[in-house]
Amino acid sequence: MGSHLCDRLLDLGHHVISVDNFYTGTPRNLSHLRHNLNFESINHDVATPLDLEVDGIFNFACPASPIHYQNDPVQTVKTNVLGSINLLDLAKRNGVRILQASTSEVYGDPEVQPQSEEYWGRVNPIGVRACYDEGKRVSETLFFDYHRQFNIDIRVARIFNTYGPRMTLNDGRVISNFIQQALKGEPITIYGDGTQTRSFCYVDDLISGVLKLFFTEEIFEPINLGNSTPISILELAREIIDMTNSQSKIIFSELPSDDPKDREPDISKAISKLNWVPSISRDVGLRRTLDDLKEQIESD
Repeated sequence: MGSHLCDRLLDLGHHVISVDNFYTGTPRNLSHLRHNLNFESINHDVATPLDLEVDGIFNFACPASPIHYQNDPVQTVKTNVLGSINLLDLAKRNGVRILQASTSEVYGDPEVQPQSEEYWGRVNPIGVRACYDEGKRVSETLFFDYHRQFNIDIRVARIFNTYGPRMTLNDGRVISNFIQQALKGEPITIYGDGTQTRSFCYVDDLISGVLKLFFTEEIFEPINLGNSTPISILELAREIIDMTNSQSKIIFSELPSDDPKDREPDISKAISKLNWVPSISRDVGLRRTLDDLKEQIESD
């Protein structure tokens, strides 16, 4: 999502500084910007303090895929907690607005459908996903404490499942996994029985929501951003098999620990406060993602 955000901010005429240590990302996603005079890239870990002069901050730092954030859970917590503190301090020094890219994972394995911003969640604080789930929850706590104590101008976006071009082949996410398995004719692996649901938002729609939230005044509360139409994982697998004309068979494996049963955002606040609603259909989004991943597979 970070590279897409950079593109949109540059299109709006801003000067953009990208801060990334590329732990999960790839410089390839920014290569098309290397000659843009309004863009610069800094290789830096936000868990370490940094000092810049800026007019606004978007904190998208943190591995978001279980395969990545569970690989080094202590560092994941540091990125969430220390990274948030460092960037909030930077916002304080510069006197600027800062947006936190939070997550639907703050709701954990929810007991209510859909999830509204008023729902406090159901998270296992000592589970294998807690480094990310609780890390993001603490990040939100820090943002609102900095707002109350230091009057920092904050925005908090709770982002639900997002997909699109520039996903990495090894990110372990369901859409990229299914597409590359289908393209290679490998078995499509579903964890659990496939009845669990997710709501997938195309990246262009998501970035539009993020920008609307950032540039809208006086929204000091979390806002859900995502597609409100859920689909079962089994149905998604069948859609991708049909779309790729694949001969892949579907196989089932054990569901990972604390994996949420359902994800469905209540986006009524985004609609009413931001006049935002996703507009790109899953069919269009999946085909664009398919073309990009197919190109990556061929080039690799």
